[in-house]
Amino acid sequence: MSLSGSQTIYGNLIDGEWSTGGELAEDINPSDTRDVVGRSARASRQDADHAIASARQAFAGWSHSGPQQRHDLLKQIGDEILARKDEIGRLLSREEGKTLAEGVGETARAGQVFLFFAQEVLRLAGEKLGSVRPAIDIEITREPVGVIGIITPWNFPIALPSWKIAAALAYGNTVVWKPADLVPATANALASIIKRAGCPKGVFNLVNGRGSVVGEAILANPDVAAVTFTGSVQTGSRVAAACVSSFKKMQLEMGGKNPLIVLDDADLEVAVECAANGAFFSTGQRCTASSRLIVTEAIHDRFVAALVARMRSLSVGDALDPASHIGPVVDDNQLRQNLGYVDIGRTDGAKLAEGGELLDAGKPGHYMRPALFTEADNSMRIAREEIFGPVACVIRARDYEEALAIANDTAFGLSAGICTTSLKHASHFRRNAEAGIVMVNLPTAGIDFHVPFGGRKGSSYGPREQGRYAAEFYTTVKTAYVMAG
Repeated sequence: MSLSGSQTIYGNLIDGEWSTGGELAEDINPSDTRDVVGRSARASRQDADHAIASARQAFAGWSHSGPQQRHDLLKQIGDEILARKDEIGRLLSREEGKTLAEGVGETARAGQVFLFFAQEVLRLAGEKLGSVRPAIDIEITREPVGVIGIITPWNFPIALPSWKIAAALAYGNTVVWKPADLVPATANALASIIKRAGCPKGVFNLVNGRGSVVGEAILANPDVAAVTFTGSVQTGSRVAAACVSSFKKMQLEMGGKNPLIVLDDADLEVAVECAANGAFFSTGQRCTASSRLIVTEAIHDRFVAALVARMRSLSVGDALDPASHIGPVVDDNQLRQNLGYVDIGRTDGAKLAEGGELLDAGKPGHYMRPALFTEADNSMRIAREEIFGPVACVIRARDYEEALAIANDTAFGLSAGICTTSLKHASHFRRNAEAGIVMVNLPTAGIDFHVPFGGRKGSSYGPREQGRYAAEFYTTVKTAYVMAG
């Protein structure tokens, strides 16, 4: 299928075959809403159930496939993604709105993820132990779980699905994937590569459509053994309830309200770059974004002035323009939500120090200037609720101890950062920050593909994603006792 063009229809891949029937939804370029990237075929409940039945049937063979077969498949997928990273990255940026450099970088990361799990196939190990009883051997092995339902968001439309799909396939599971409605073109590109690599029919299935239809089918179908979900807390709660009621294994990655502490002894230039990158790049549409900047007294005013100056140097524009540092917001709904939070911040008494208004980019698109609030406190809604846009607030703190207490005072616990030249404070923060990811003199957003990813509290539930820790979710442990002789 073509990667571009308003007449392109992005179909569903079920049991190894493409289908394009049913309701069609337009895929709109947020940089220029006159540009229709293509049209997506929304699947029905029956389509979703067909995909699940196909995956269930394919599981018997794929779960007993050899490691060489799985390695070769994943390597071929990863190699093609990397070879086409510029082409696919451009499509991703056109469809989702992140800058071209970010789109290409994300695509490359997806390829690296598949290559990593190609090697993990060859590293899967078990244990052999002696029993406390005589003449008995014990073997502990990991086996695939079954059909994995994968539900992914729009903000990382190829990297995030890749680390779920690659891990699921590496450990011998079969997949039914529902991508977000806003990014069908990128999903189609990835699915096409997986099919072209020779993935057996039914092992991998792509089902586009509404969460209320396709998502609900995945949650309700008893042949789905496990669900891995990334999205909002509200939807995650519904996913959790459905999984518990049917005893499905689940993995949830949800929201964040991530703090970045800036101490008096911080390198000001480093702190400003960490804040600007973490809060505003990718248009703030990252669950690891720095939305709370907690700054101690002596550096506060200098930090705010320097950050405002840095914000004014950032170019907001078309995602495909190499001069753009920040692209558009993904769609009109998200844009209205962002602007609504700007109004909420003002009403609650915070001072809008910079930005927060619509931007005329010379074409119809979802553009806004990044917003920075000062004189905020941790009780305000802009400091408590995930906005998922380029909106950050600065909160004053007397000292490190108060800054840490503010940082931990949140329902979330995904990522937390600190900017300091003090080894004492950096070490204490690493141990006492209530987050799954801790950054020292780095933006809170930006992670490697070969190490575990996940948070605490309301941010995550279940085993970690990525790296060798992915085996905890995508496999189940079997203990076998054998009488010797």
